[in-house]
Amino acid sequence: MTNFTRRDLGKTLGAAAILAGGGIGTAEAKGHAEETTLSPQSFPKGFQWGCATASYQVEGAATEDGRGATNWDVFSHTPGKVANGDTGDVACDSYHRYAEDHDLLKNLGVGMYRMSIAWSRIFPEGRGTPNQKGVDHYKRVVDDLLAKGITPYVTMFHWDYPAALPGGWQNRDTALAFADYAGYMAGQLGDRVKHFMTTNEIRCFTDLSHMQGIHAPGLKLPPAGVNQVRHHGVLAHGLAVQAIRAKAAAGAQVGLAENPNFIVPAIETPEDIEAAKRATYDQNAMFLGAVMTGKYDEHYLATCGADAPKVQPGDMAAIGSPLDFVALNIYTPGYAKADPSAPRGYKLLPHPSSAPHMASPWLFVGPEVLYWGVRQVAELYKPKAIFISENGCSSDDKLVGGEVNDTDRVMYLRNYLTHLHRATAEGLPVKGYFLWSLMDNFEWADGYGKRFGIHYVDFATQKRTPKLSALWYKELIRRNALV
Repeated sequence: MTNFTRRDLGKTLGAAAILAGGGIGTAEAKGHAEETTLSPQSFPKGFQWGCATASYQVEGAATEDGRGATNWDVFSHTPGKVANGDTGDVACDSYHRYAEDHDLLKNLGVGMYRMSIAWSRIFPEGRGTPNQKGVDHYKRVVDDLLAKGITPYVTMFHWDYPAALPGGWQNRDTALAFADYAGYMAGQLGDRVKHFMTTNEIRCFTDLSHMQGIHAPGLKLPPAGVNQVRHHGVLAHGLAVQAIRAKAAAGAQVGLAENPNFIVPAIETPEDIEAAKRATYDQNAMFLGAVMTGKYDEHYLATCGADAPKVQPGDMAAIGSPLDFVALNIYTPGYAKADPSAPRGYKLLPHPSSAPHMASPWLFVGPEVLYWGVRQVAELYKPKAIFISENGCSSDDKLVGGEVNDTDRVMYLRNYLTHLHRATAEGLPVKGYFLWSLMDNFEWADGYGKRFGIHYVDFATQKRTPKLSALWYKELIRRNALV
């Protein structure tokens, strides 16, 4: 999977033997070392590189131009819900500074940008009469991207829904309202946008928001309620696929951005590989599994028992609507090994207390997950194409002398992308990669305390400063190869 040949190996071994015996001087040794340098690991011709953001995390302008209040406005203004009392009221002010942010993209050399639309800018009450100022804003945003040679990938829902919707995701009608909104915007942008993602991370806006209660609206429902919210989430996706196809221009590509729980084999043996794949299948049966198969797995339903979601006629056909691509948000792995004595044939392994992680405590470092995530989805569901819609990390970035030397993020990205390269080298159908994130932003319940961007944002002045990781990513894109 590299350009390392037997001849290179011979050179390396020969040079090592000479150096060990002290048979050459420093200059000659340096010459041998240069001869043995590995060639860059190139990605396929036409592989696409991009960055990602989300509306509530970057836009600000929370009360401007007719935007309605969102669930995250309510949540972030509730004392104790978000670190330091932070809100998305201003965020990165990208509502006003989008052209400046697009210049950052252009400078990097990316060919695509994943953005999301704020539902409440289009339908302040969730449905009803469209807000033309909101529609016109996103047309201007898209036009500016296209003028700068950047292809927009538009996510219809990235966690911020209109607070006026009664019951939120507990209410089945919210899925219907979402489909109406998604179809409407596909019709408005379809002459400009050719790539749509319906929802972002169904597990997060269902489980984190309605079971763990750490995201808006901050509920802790019993199992039956959680499972019903999950069903409404995948139903919203499926209905939106149908609505987008009905309203967008011919040839539009439709997918979703999911964050499956990926389980990596503890050891690359046939037994552990199969065990990890089965574990990944089980972990995601209620989300990506339902979307890709159009049904709920029997084992999942048996596990739910009397708490299984209530499904109406036609729901599963909508949920299983065919997709043009699957996009994956991949950060951290779980691990499994084969265990013939276990009911499902595997044992999940906990993260040791010493496991490495980035600034966010949940972000365990396991770069091999970028390979196994792509491979498992390809093998389990056989999608037409795969994108990495998010990958990146938080870091304790400090601006010193006008620079942010985030060597830890460069390490993280280099290692993860090495495993993405393995996926492309093996012919797996991964077509592009969106780095999370273009810039530091409002990081949900962590507020502004966790920085994920490759551009440092001074939130007092809104000045953007490229970090070392931005320079590294720019060079990777230029070469289309690991650096």
